Parts: sequence; structure tokens; C-alpha cells
Amino acid sequence: MAWGRHVYCVTQGMPFLVSRGLSSDKEEEQTCRLLGKFDLNGYVDAKNHSLVIGGLFPVHYRTIPANESILEPLSAKCEGFNFRGFRWLKTMIHTIKEINERKDILPNTTLGYQIFDNCFAISKSVESALVFLTGQEENKPNFRNSTGAYLAGMIGAGSSSLSIAASRILGIYYIPQVGYASTCSLLSDKYQFPTYLRTIPSDTAQSKAMVKLIQHFGWVWVGTIATDDDYGKYGVKIFKEEVESTSVCIAFSEVIPKIYYYEKMQQAIDSIKANKNARVIVLFASDIDLSPFVLEIIYHNITDRTWIASEAWITSALIAKPEYFPYFGGSIGFAIPRADIPGLKEFLYDVHPSKDPDDVLTIEFWQTAFNCTWPNSSVPYNVDHRMNMTGKGDRLYAMSDQFCTGEEKLEDLKNTYLDVSQLRITNNVKQAVYAMAYALDQLSKCEEGYGPYIPGNTCAYIPDFEAWQLMFYLKTLNFTTHNGDRIAIDGNGDVTGYYDILNWQLNYNGEIDFVKIGEYIFTESKFELVIKENATIFWNTESSERPHSVCSEICLPGTRKGIRQGEATCCFDCIPCADGYVTSTPGLRECTQCGEDYWSNAQKSKCVLKEVEFLAYDEALGFTLVILSIFGALVVSAVIVVYVLHRHTPLVNANDRALSFLIQVSLGITVLASMLFIGKPCDWSCKARQIVLALGFSLCLSCVLGKTISLFLAYRISKSKTQLTSIPPLYRKVIVLISLLIELGVCIAYLALAPPKVYKNIDSQNIKIILECDEGSIEFLCFIFGVDVFLALLCFLTTFVARQLPDNYYEGKCITFGMLVFFIVWISFVPAYLSTKGKFKVAVEIFAILASSYGLLGCIFAPKCFIILLRPKRNTNEIVGGRVPTIDKSIQLTSASVSSEINNTMVSTVVPED
Repeated sequence: MAWGRHVYCVTQGMPFLVSRGLSSDKEEEQTCRLLGKFDLNGYVDAKNHSLVIGGLFPVHYRTIPANESILEPLSAKCEGFNFRGFRWLKTMIHTIKEINERKDILPNTTLGYQIFDNCFAISKSVESALVFLTGQEENKPNFRNSTGAYLAGMIGAGSSSLSIAASRILGIYYIPQVGYASTCSLLSDKYQFPTYLRTIPSDTAQSKAMVKLIQHFGWVWVGTIATDDDYGKYGVKIFKEEVESTSVCIAFSEVIPKIYYYEKMQQAIDSIKANKNARVIVLFASDIDLSPFVLEIIYHNITDRTWIASEAWITSALIAKPEYFPYFGGSIGFAIPRADIPGLKEFLYDVHPSKDPDDVLTIEFWQTAFNCTWPNSSVPYNVDHRMNMTGKGDRLYAMSDQFCTGEEKLEDLKNTYLDVSQLRITNNVKQAVYAMAYALDQLSKCEEGYGPYIPGNTCAYIPDFEAWQLMFYLKTLNFTTHNGDRIAIDGNGDVTGYYDILNWQLNYNGEIDFVKIGEYIFTESKFELVIKENATIFWNTESSERPHSVCSEICLPGTRKGIRQGEATCCFDCIPCADGYVTSTPGLRECTQCGEDYWSNAQKSKCVLKEVEFLAYDEALGFTLVILSIFGALVVSAVIVVYVLHRHTPLVNANDRALSFLIQVSLGITVLASMLFIGKPCDWSCKARQIVLALGFSLCLSCVLGKTISLFLAYRISKSKTQLTSIPPLYRKVIVLISLLIELGVCIAYLALAPPKVYKNIDSQNIKIILECDEGSIEFLCFIFGVDVFLALLCFLTTFVARQLPDNYYEGKCITFGMLVFFIVWISFVPAYLSTKGKFKVAVEIFAILASSYGLLGCIFAPKCFIILLRPKRNTNEIVGGRVPTIDKSIQLTSASVSSEINNTMVSTVVPED
């Protein structure tokens, strides 16, 4: 009895149906056949060739969404013809034919090709990679034998996500893969992608270049938008990492969905609208993925933005359309260097559907380019199954009813396929093919015994070499291109070089020009951004000037940044610097404290020298005090003159003429000493003014004390009713001398031990330096003036006790009143002095000196001068000497009788009783 069953299995990623039959007299038989084939379009030329190079190119923009009602998995079909991708594909074919015609590269080997359209879809890239490895024959597939020739390697597969998907499969078998447009930094990881190399720089260099460009133009508040794939995400990721070490901040970061999704697209649009200050936006996307987003920008009428473009769309004709210029004009981006490819233009024009009725890609190209239907063709074109796209009406078929004649002229077309003015990625395709060819050429020239493989320094041979053997030559590849550029692949499979920096500008014909404004050079040891000095840049702003993209306006000099909690560092408040602190340049985070002799100006933008304050001669207050001092000195001089002229009169001789002269001289000294307090202080003036003042008052008060002691003794004698025994004049002078010597000794000690010096007082007023005298030891100073206070107190007590002595001119009462004035002035001086600062404190002290000097001068000498000058008849011995009234039976003494110095003898005038 026999029975059978069907089992599904997967071999090398391909679905097969396994049929098994069992019988008692036959061995088990097992066969596999494909349940279905991948729907792949492309070009194959493998016959009569030793090796085949595979290729993957995005000839279509997208796959048609699968019918959800069909449960069986089917290979998707593609739509949206990509003229740019078709040109890349044709460039690979042209390059392989060029290499086969050359005699210096692979002279005994011809290369074939197997090229597929990956439809800009990961699923198609995976399908193509599996076909490269296994083929789609009914029998069990053989590794690297799907076309009958050995697969040397693969070129592609377009965008980064497509290359990553293909490389994960090809890398398992160590099949070399050379990329021409995939820039994702992830592909530099040789642990994940050991066989991937590329002729285009990694996004690591481009992201760094973007940061330097943004810094160059002074933008600090930027947004980022990336496609939802490896290319966009890793590009923005590196950009953000580079930004962290700069002053640039990310305002927002959004993602564009690869498959149109309204909510996610609207989220990106809303972020742009919400962040109006972020007028510069970094856009990491391919032109195909960017196309729906562009329609959204136009629909929402978002202008006045400057877009920083990645290399994938800056030169794409799909985006660079004149009708898009109001929204994307002025974009600045990085592009692969442009090159000319000899013979490519003619090769591109050599295409026609009539050459091969089975060439569906050429037929679709022709139909799409001329918007006509090729006779007897079932190839669809202008098909769009995308639904609900903003700004674009839903459509399924837009094919024309007009048939193609075949006589349409390609010269009349203006599309990306025939545009050879911006061959950038196209040139990379050429170099990728040449990289594979040069590596195969080096492998073929290996001499046995000198090879790179151990043991034995063996060689590999075409066509039966192992894939890893070709990888050895690719990893160390170094060659010169047709236009003289040097390509060297490093250990990560990357290349160095430079980017062109392009700016979108509108020419006179209304077309978009990609104007080169600079370069970004990156080598192993050099990273430099160069913007042309005379470069004309178009800015898509209302003012046509460089956009201003900041979260907060830069803080002007005089203010500092105050970071806002929970927000980016570029968002801040400008806080005025405190007094004494400045910021001289804009945008500083901290204010700098001014030096000791400096203070901030009103704007807090710079430190200026503090105003030096002292009581100067040329200001009103100082000048007034000088006048008062000079006037006081003149008055003292006048009194001295009066006394000298009338020195023999009884009034001048009364109570010791010499002491009167000494008092007048000392008052002149104190009045003039006040001028030492005026003017800019210096060490000598600080030392002199207090000493001169103290000695002047000491001389004055000691002389007054000599007079008051005489009056005091006279009063005591009058009370005791005894004969007068007056104090000799010499003793009075001894009292003056002793008092003066004591004061002088203390002053000398003061100058020797703690001398005064100039002091910059910066504590009283922040904006001023008060130049004043540091009095040194306060204890010494108090002791010095304590001597004067003690003398003044003795003078006051003695005169106060003797105030009742009768006289026609009573000197005791005048001295008492003078001492009262002296005490009142200096007692009032203390609180006034302590409550004032700066030059006014000095003015208070000068005023006290002058007031007390004027008080003593006026009280002691004004009455005498009045009598001497205006009442000379009263200046007689009888009146000045006085007499005892007849009614008084007691003995009375007058002030004149106490001391009348006539011919240096003491005369006691005693009037006896009648």
C-alpha cells in the first residue's frame, strides 16, 4: 500500500513544495520545486562571461500595497518610474562595457551583469539578494551559480536601508558589496557588515559638516527631520551627538514615515509651525521619501525656512522643481563632487522599446517620459496606489489613451534620465564598478608564491576564487578615477574626500541652479569648512538676508544668560549684571567682576575707573573752606598787628601779653592747619595735618590755661581776703612748655609707631574710591587729642570758678564763654563726623577746626580789639586797673591788678578803703 503527502519547506530563503512518495519496494524519493517566483525586473547579460557583477537600483519609487484579501504571500509589484535610478542602472551597464573594452584591466576576463530593480523597497532588495545567491531554477539551487557564471560581487543597493537589508544576507556568504549611494554610518560596522564597502562618504563626515555649516552662519536653534529608516535616523543621531559639544540646540526632531501616514506627517508639520523661531531645519531624507513631505509643506504654505539638505536630495530633480522654489529655495546642502563621464550621454540616448519587446523597464520609461502607451504593451505606467495624500488627489491610473509611435525624440525631453550636468551619484556608480574591476584585476595578476594568502603565499584564480579572497583586495584598494581623483578605501570600507556645498538659486530661465558656494574637506588628518568669500547666497527670507534662527535673542553686553529650567540651553532670559559686574561681549553666561579700582558703567558693558573722591581745592566746598581758612589767618594777623601796635597799652599788657601773642599765633596755626585737610591726600599731608592741629590746639589751650590759672588764684585770694601772692610769668610759660612737650612727645611716638598713611576706601561707596587718611593707631590719636581735651577742661573749670571776679573788662568771662563755644563745637562734631562719608567727613572736621578757632579768637580777643580800636579812652590804667568801690569794705582784686607787666615787674594794684 502506498501513500503520499506534501510538505512546505524553505531552502535558502525560497519557498518550495516537497513531494514525498513511500512504497514498500521503492526507496524514498524527494524533490523540491518553487511555489512561486519573485517578480523582479532588470537586465541580465551572463552568457560567455567569466564573472557576473550584480546590481541593485531603485528604478521605481515604491511597491504597490498588497491585497489584504489574498492570504498567500506574493511578490509585490512596483510603481512610480524613477528616471534617476534608471540612469544609475544604465551607467553600470555602460561602465561594464567600457571595462570589457579596455586591455589594461582584466585583459583575459569579461564581465557580465545581473541587475535588478529593487523598487526602493527592502522586500525587493531581499528578494534580489536571494536570487543573486540561488537563482530561481526548479532544481536545487547552486551557490553563486544562478546565471551560469560566478557572482563576483554586488553593486548597490541604493539607499542605506536597502543596502543594509541586502548586506545582511550577502555578508553571511562573504559576498563583496560596493555601495554607491548608501551613506549610513551603521554600514561602517564591520562586525555587522564585513563585506560592505562604498565609494561615497559615510554620514559621519556629513553630519559633522552640517554642524560646522550651522556654526559658520551663527544659527543656534535648529530643527531636525529624518525619514523613518536607517539613513535618516542614524544621520540625525550623529548630528545630535556632534551638536552636544557646541552651542547649537535642537528645537524639535521629527520623523517622516516611509509609507504615507497622515497623522505622523501632520505631527512633523505641526512641529515646524509651533517652532517659528527655528528657521533652519536639517532634513535627512532621500528624494523619494521626501516627495510626500514636500507636498505637505506646499499645502500648508510653510515658507521662510532654510533647509539644510543631505546629499540624497540636494541635487534631485524630483525635488528641485521651479514650483517648489518658494518653499525650498535657498536650501543649502552637501553634494558628492560632480564629474563628467565620457560617452555616457550617447549611451543614455541609445534606448528604444523596439529593440527588445521584453524590456519592460525601457517600455515603461518610454511610456512615462512621453505619456503615451506603447502598442501591444501591458506595462502599466503613471500608476499611484497611495491614498489620502494631502495636496494630491487620489488617483489609481493616469495612463494616456494616446499610443506611442516610436518616433518620439529623446532630445525633446527634459527629465533626470538625460540630464548629465549633475553627475554625482552617477559617478559613484561608475567608481563602484571600477572598484570591483580593479580588485578582480589585482587578484588575476597574483603570482604563485607571492600571493597574500597563507600558508605558502598562495593566489586565487578567476573564476573559482572564494568570496573572501576578493575581499582582501577590496579592503586595500587604492586607485585613480578617470577624472584624476584618488579613491582609497579604509579599514571600515569608507572613503575620504570632500563635499560640494550647494545653494538653490533660480536662474533667468526660471530653472533651479545648484550654485557651489564652498566645500567641506575631510581626510584622515583634516576637517575644514571653506565658504567662498565672494559667494552669492540666496536666502529664502522676507528680507532676503541671512535667517535669524535663535530660541532667545543673544544677551547684549551688560546682561548675562539666565537658563530656563526644563528648557534647552539656547532658551534663556537676559538678566542685567549686578553693580560692579560686567559682560563686555554678547552671549556670556556669567558676569565678570571689576577690579578693585574699577566699577561697571551704566550699561554694565565695561569696567571704568572709579571716581576718586577727596576734598579738592577747585570744587565749591573746598574753595569755600580755603577762603574761610585764609580769612581766619588774616583776622588772626590783624589781631596780632593790633596787639603789636598797642603793645604798651594797659589792655594788651593785662594778664600776660606774651601768652596773648602765643594764643594768637596758635590760632593762626590751627586755622591754617585746616588747609592740610584739603586736596589729594598723600603720606606727608596725612602725617602733618593731625600733628599740626594737635600741637596748635595744645599751644593755644596751654596758654589759655596759664591765663586761667592766674584768674583762679586771684579769685581764691579775693575769697580768702589775704594779700595777693600772684603766680610769676615764668611759671605760666613753664606750664605752656610742659604741656607742649607732653603733646610733642606723644606725637613723635605716634609718627614712629603707627604713622598715618593714604588709604583707598572702597567700602563706603561702590562707585567711588574715597582717598582718605588711615589714621593708623586710633589709641594714639585719641591720646593726642585727649591731651587737648584735658587742657580745655582745665581751662574751662578754672575760668568757670573765677567768673565772678569784678572788672570793667572781665577777661575771665570771655575765656569761659570761649571754652563753652569750643566744647559745643567739638561735641557737635562727633555725631556729625560719624554720620558722614567721604569728602564731607573731611569738610565736617575742617568746619569744626575753623569754628572752634573762630570761637576762641572771637571770644577772647574781639572785646579787647573793640576797646583798643573803638574805645581807646577806656584803655587806661585807671579803667583797666579798676578801683575798690567806697561802699565795699573788703579788699577786691581786678583782673588787671592780677598781672600788669610794666617794665618786667609785677604791680599789684590794691585800692585801699576810703
